[in-house]
Amino acid sequence: MAYTLSNTLPLSLAFFPDRTLLHPPSTHLFLSRPLRFKSLCVVNLKRPVPPLKASMAETNNNVAVEVFEKEDLAVSLAKYVADLSNKFTSERGAFTVCLSGGSLINYLRKLLEPPYVDTLEWSKWHVFWVDERVVPKTHEDSNYKLALDGLLSKVPIPPGNVYAINDALSAEGAADDYETCLRHLVKNNVIASSPANEFPKFDLMLLGMGPDGHIASLFPGHPLVEEKQRWVTFIKDSPKPPPERITFTLPVINTSAYAALVVTGKGKADAVHSVLGQSQNSVKLPVGLVSPEGELKWFLDKGAASKL
Repeated sequence: MAYTLSNTLPLSLAFFPDRTLLHPPSTHLFLSRPLRFKSLCVVNLKRPVPPLKASMAETNNNVAVEVFEKEDLAVSLAKYVADLSNKFTSERGAFTVCLSGGSLINYLRKLLEPPYVDTLEWSKWHVFWVDERVVPKTHEDSNYKLALDGLLSKVPIPPGNVYAINDALSAEGAADDYETCLRHLVKNNVIASSPANEFPKFDLMLLGMGPDGHIASLFPGHPLVEEKQRWVTFIKDSPKPPPERITFTLPVINTSAYAALVVTGKGKADAVHSVLGQSQNSVKLPVGLVSPEGELKWFLDKGAASKL
């Protein structure tokens, strides 16, 4: 298949109230910024090619784009997360991973299978939310509930290592509370800090993307996209319900060591094309502003990649 590439801790931290190998992908596309292409590139590889190194004149980031069948995407994503878990638990005795909502949790299902479920050092995981809807934790719209039901209740991560929002607070209060929590954890070296700025440096940021190109709860054209000082902020007028949410800001997202964008479905092909393809769209979508300190990897299915 051919693709045209053109501190005190006020936050409630007990969040389990009821709780007493790489499969070859079909296509690998490895890129480095800037993401603009002028030629036809047909890539059908039995093994991945190492990503190209970005120059200092660019963002000094590596960007990899891979296109998969849906099942292969879940297999590869599990290996990617497991490899980073092993890396950071070995190097610093902790793995800080940030989750978003949507279909992402479903694509992490292979972590519940051998060899990962039995071998990963789950006790060293610290789990955060890139964004969260300001609803009770038991609500169907809760990203916490989604992750609890789909992954977290099935692996032995200590309850105190799972950092949900305080759902008894307002959106503004929950955002302030969550940021205070993060600052406490950075001070205590649970979360690394960036040598380049004052922001927390999470090990892995796992992101989804909406059809409009939004990531976390940062929507196209919304002033929150321009927030540069806060670590965690809030929104009361989300164009996608529910309207009240908290979200990491772009500087926090972009300070991460690794970031992965998991994007599937033909309904997202236009936004993918706007960022990765030969798009004439002059509007910068939030997803196009993701530029971590470390490495960025796109996991696409064929539907999401259909316009590349």
